[in-house]
Amino acid sequence: MEHLERPTQPLKFVSVILDVSIDKLLDYSVPEELADKVKRGMRVEVPVRGHLRPGYIFEVKSSSTFPRLHPISQVLSDEEHVTDDLFDLSLWMAKYYCAPLRLVFKIILPASVRRLVQPKQQLFVMRAKTRDELAEHCTTIRTKHPAQAVVLDEMLQVKKGILLTELLEKTGGTRSPVDTLAKQGFLVVDIVRIDRSPLVNEEYFKTKPKPLNEGQAEALAKICNSLDHNIFETHLLFGVTGSGKTEVYLQAIDKALKQGKGAIMLVPEISLTAQTIERFRSRFEGQIAVLHHRLSPGERLDEWDRIRRGDAKIVIGARSAVFSPVQNLGLLIVDEEHESSYKQTDEAPCYHARDVAVMRGKLSAATVILGSATPSLESFHNATKAKYILSPLRIRADSAAIPSFTIVNMKQEYERAKTYTSFSEALLKGIKKRVESGEQTILFLNRRGYHTTLLCKGCGTAVKCHHCDTALTFHLGENALSCHLCGFTLSPPPRICQKCKAPDPLKFKGVGTEQIEKALHAVFPEIRTLRVDADTTRHKGSHQKLLRDFGTGKADVLIGTQMIAKGLHFPQVTLVGVLNSDASLNIPDFRASETVFQLITQVAGRAGRGKIQGEVIVQTLLPDNPTIQLAAAQEYEKFFAEELNSREMFRYPPFSQMVKLAVSATDARKALEYASRLRRALQQQLADAFELHPVVPAGHAKVKDRFRYQFLVRGPSIAPINRAIEVGREEVPQPHDVRLLIDVNPLSTYF
Repeated sequence: MEHLERPTQPLKFVSVILDVSIDKLLDYSVPEELADKVKRGMRVEVPVRGHLRPGYIFEVKSSSTFPRLHPISQVLSDEEHVTDDLFDLSLWMAKYYCAPLRLVFKIILPASVRRLVQPKQQLFVMRAKTRDELAEHCTTIRTKHPAQAVVLDEMLQVKKGILLTELLEKTGGTRSPVDTLAKQGFLVVDIVRIDRSPLVNEEYFKTKPKPLNEGQAEALAKICNSLDHNIFETHLLFGVTGSGKTEVYLQAIDKALKQGKGAIMLVPEISLTAQTIERFRSRFEGQIAVLHHRLSPGERLDEWDRIRRGDAKIVIGARSAVFSPVQNLGLLIVDEEHESSYKQTDEAPCYHARDVAVMRGKLSAATVILGSATPSLESFHNATKAKYILSPLRIRADSAAIPSFTIVNMKQEYERAKTYTSFSEALLKGIKKRVESGEQTILFLNRRGYHTTLLCKGCGTAVKCHHCDTALTFHLGENALSCHLCGFTLSPPPRICQKCKAPDPLKFKGVGTEQIEKALHAVFPEIRTLRVDADTTRHKGSHQKLLRDFGTGKADVLIGTQMIAKGLHFPQVTLVGVLNSDASLNIPDFRASETVFQLITQVAGRAGRGKIQGEVIVQTLLPDNPTIQLAAAQEYEKFFAEELNSREMFRYPPFSQMVKLAVSATDARKALEYASRLRRALQQQLADAFELHPVVPAGHAKVKDRFRYQFLVRGPSIAPINRAIEVGREEVPQPHDVRLLIDVNPLSTYF
């Protein structure tokens, strides 16, 4: 702790959490002129080892155990303040997710908000004299200064003024003639702040609330009761796909707004936002802010400012939107609550936005709605135990019929075709029928690229990434092998095996979305297709454009990965084909069956959302698998009961709490050694009720030149495990270059 003599005893002291990697609290004195400005959650600048560093006030107090302290340097603007409810949420997250408080604050106040990004300012050009005066000057200089004359010609056309960038684009010139005319007093060049909201210039039509069916009305009444009484309650809206959950959300938000409350609506990822935003804007004009990972830092800052000022009462966004500084928060909605994208898995804190939303609701006395056609086992279990209020929606809105299901055994299809085929006869007939009748089809395959592997026929070795322990995927468009973990590429693909150097040609295996698109064109040359995967949606706005094109009938077939599996509403889609439904069932993970069931049910829900009944064709090599059978029968409750029995038998969540400790290092021996020592330290701390799994290589044993090991800890509650980890980390020093990631309630126990 740094010391400094002070002539007079200050009246206030503060404990500060630094932004830099010092995880203990530091005490500072408060100068008299700043005494009125300091409060918990404020960002301040403080001296640390001769440098000024930013941090957050953890506590304001009247005394300190240290006799002489450095004073804080300055209090940063009130905009960079963690509000009381978010501060309490941060304390809970740091404890529950076993993460330093400074890292929690980093996600609550992202970089753009911490004023590392400036508001976007542009130069605006206006006339400084009358049109007649400009026209006269323009005639005088046209021969001698043609570039200036062109600028004046343009300025005579505009109404009030024009952005400098736009003026230069229209005149095709440089800034020099504009500056000259400004110096001469003919033009004024001024700074304006630009609204970078992603909603600017987007078209939409105003809509009115729709009449609710009995199930929807009942669910809304329960939610309104919670809102009316200002009490924290969590509602699970369990509705079949297309049952009108969104209309319930819209009317619940309307109720909250009329009570002067704000609302947060979480959607799984960017894939849902285009259509969702459109539906929300049409109902709540000008009151919406949008937050997702495709926003630039500047756009994020502008949206955050609108929320903080109270200009935006409704926030729609992906998982980090749960931390929005909404004024008088009264309602939190987590749509498709079972979705894996709500979980942060690659850095601390490894939080789950659904669980954080429930806790934020509790701390803010707000109402929480979780919605899904296939709720996570944990959420449905909570509903059956009356922790959550259950509202089932069993029929589709607008009287649309549930689609019919066909399970196709692909082994028989291979025998019939005498070779491998991506399409069953039933699926090809179905696609042809839809094209002829002007209807649309969605084909789902959760693998992008053209081929998934390049194998040596001699030794059977796949061409692997140089930095990761994974096979490279072939992309035909780029004629390159690419690693989907680190981005490493080999172009062109090698012709000789890197291991045995055999002259036999290498053979491509496995099918991705790129190949499906090409194969479909080979069968139906005239067919119009669109492909939505990580390769076709790299550019900003490309995702929305592709889905808009499909929605307006510019394609007959939409081919995609899980980006298209949920939340999309296309009334003309009457056929959905699930091409490889069983791939994920082979993963050694206790959630594998649940994931496959949810994916099949969700993608099937895209069919028959209009007047015509939809059809779903599920292609599989495991036609008798209970998960696939129950998904085809849309028997969620039966699947839930069976899956819950096996979870209880093996003491997996929700019948236990689980923590995954993942260790990585560039030296495999170092990583294994640290993981083993940490595990032994935890074993000494935990009682017999807790089970420690052995240290094993992760599913992806090497990623970006780092070797990865992990072990699981299971037990009746999280708190003792977290305490044991804290003690274990103190006892076992973490070597340089070794990283530890603590994942509380991990979604995957394999990868």
